[in-house]
Amino acid sequence: MMRRWWMSLFLVFIVAASGCAQGNTQKSGQQAGQTKTQAKSQNNKQAKSQMKTQSTNQAKTPQLAGGPERSVRSPGPMTLADLRSKYRGMFLLNGPSTKREVALTFDDAPDANFTPKVLDALKKAGVKATFFVVGNRVAAHPDIVNRMVREGHVLGNHSYTHANLPKLKDASFRDEILKTDRIIRSHTGYLPSYVRPPYGNISEHQIQWLRSEHKTIVNWNVDSLDWKGLSGEQVSTNILAHVKPGSIILQHAAGGTGEDLTGTVDALPKVISKLRKDGVKFVTVPELLGTPK
Repeated sequence: MMRRWWMSLFLVFIVAASGCAQGNTQKSGQQAGQTKTQAKSQNNKQAKSQMKTQSTNQAKTPQLAGGPERSVRSPGPMTLADLRSKYRGMFLLNGPSTKREVALTFDDAPDANFTPKVLDALKKAGVKATFFVVGNRVAAHPDIVNRMVREGHVLGNHSYTHANLPKLKDASFRDEILKTDRIIRSHTGYLPSYVRPPYGNISEHQIQWLRSEHKTIVNWNVDSLDWKGLSGEQVSTNILAHVKPGSIILQHAAGGTGEDLTGTVDALPKVISKLRKDGVKFVTVPELLGTPK
């Protein structure tokens, strides 16, 4: 009997102890949860306080009138002016101004209509010019190109198809130049040193490749605007109003569909006569720059 009484008492003690332990565990968990909640609340208060301080500080600082830097500055490709400045030694617009010399240059040749007329005018005046020829047109009119060579004119590279070069992939761009090089050499015996990109447009990456090929880009600093279909009087006025020693003058000896270059042909005698009277000598681009063809 006594033994049963002690066993019952022992069980009561065990149950009570277990209940206390569970209670303590629950109480401890509740306290931990309360601590985390309090810490999170404290962090939120600190963050709000910091944001309020930053907002107050920004309100004291005058805003940028043009807007934040990131909303205004959008990096893009270099302009032609930037490229000419960066690659000054091999991206040329004119020759030296120390001599009274200018170079007449003609783009987009040859064709069967205007190119022979330009050649006739140059031959009559005894002037040698530089023709930036289109490769596939050379292939179409080899006899006219042979005449250019016989009469002492210089040929430069104006691409094979007159593509807008910056829009081409690398392989296509290089093909435009190399194919035209080969076809010019077949008529002249030399690889041209000079490239004039169609429309005057070119990318920096393309300039770097041309430099690796020892090419010089030759654009112009006098634009006749003959491609607009101007009269001979207008073309000659555009040239004579802007020409100076060392000028490279842009004209066209062929054009696109529907382009009338009669004004170019008509302007040549007047331009040549007037400049000669002023003591100006007409030379090719290699002569003007003092470099090989």
